[in-house]
Amino acid sequence: MYVFDTSSFRELFHFYPGRFPTLWQAFHALIENERILSVKEVLQEMSVGGGEHPDTKWAKSHKKIFKEPTVEEAQFIAEIFKVEHFQQSLEQKKLLKGGYFADPFIIASAKINSAIVVTQERSKQNGTKIPNICDRFGVPCTNLEGFMEMEKWEF
Repeated sequence: MYVFDTSSFRELFHFYPGRFPTLWQAFHALIENERILSVKEVLQEMSVGGGEHPDTKWAKSHKKIFKEPTVEEAQFIAEIFKVEHFQQSLEQKKLLKGGYFADPFIIASAKINSAIVVTQERSKQNGTKIPNICDRFGVPCTNLEGFMEMEKWEF
């Protein structure tokens, strides 16, 4: 199972559905088999300022994959925020972005569902990017290309 970040959904749309139908058929098959999910906060991030963008339209028509956090996920989010380094930086990111902030929800969903996070973010030394937090808590993390390799996709 995979939990997608906003950045990976947006990157996926560089593979235009009309030009890459086989990729999109395979992607939708994973959705139908409940192997791809995300969190409501990602849907909210995707909806900000881009209502007519193809990725936003797609997300709104696939709302079922964007899940509300469970009690267990909320408890794990609290664990993430107990790490002072992550707490300070995550709060600053949220303030700078001005609203929705999906990162801890994505990581918690992957941890609780034994899933792999798919994000385009890259780990930074002493950083608070998704891969840094995933490493700290033992949550597998990859990017879109890594996801495609795991699925053995070739087009």
